Amino acid sequence: MTAEGHLLFSVASLVLAHQLEITPEIAQGDWLHMLPGVLLASLLPDIDHPSSTLGRLFRFISIPIAKLCGHRGFTHSLLALMVGMTLFQTEIPSNWPIPTDFIHAMVVGYISHLIADMLTPAGIPLLWPLRTRFCIPILRGKERKKAERFIAVLVLVIAIILPQYIDFSFTHYFDKFSFDQLTIDKLKNLYK
Repeated sequence: MTAEGHLLFSVASLVLAHQLEITPEIAQGDWLHMLPGVLLASLLPDIDHPSSTLGRLFRFISIPIAKLCGHRGFTHSLLALMVGMTLFQTEIPSNWPIPTDFIHAMVVGYISHLIADMLTPAGIPLLWPLRTRFCIPILRGKERKKAERFIAVLVLVIAIILPQYIDFSFTHYFDKFSFDQLTIDKLKNLYK
């Protein structure tokens, strides 16, 4: 996917994440913090390619990563994704100069990059260092740039029309299954 495609897809993904309220920081975040975060992180996985936008700016980082892991190596893996997801759970001190909503938006941008690259025939090595690549090759051929824009607009339209009152939280479903001590005692007696 092109840098333009990643940028468009990341903004659409951020709007969707905001509508779904995936974290309180994203739901109530300041767009002036979140937009730069998502845009920056949407290009970050390609730091492993010296010719990429960020690779050209940070060659001293890009070249060693490219030599160690290659393009679409570690930075496009489940391991890198898990590091990013850990940031969702990390408590950031309130006196830290970088806002929490910026960090959460960066995670959304990084994930959007991985999903977007999965839509190409080359796919991504989710199980890196294994070479198996995962892909849903929707973006191919000469009209690839138009398709990238179409997918970004489609995600954006879905995000805009998606009702905000839909609860996508799994905890909502587990609250219905609360067990009191009487129920637990009955289950214990049943299996004696």
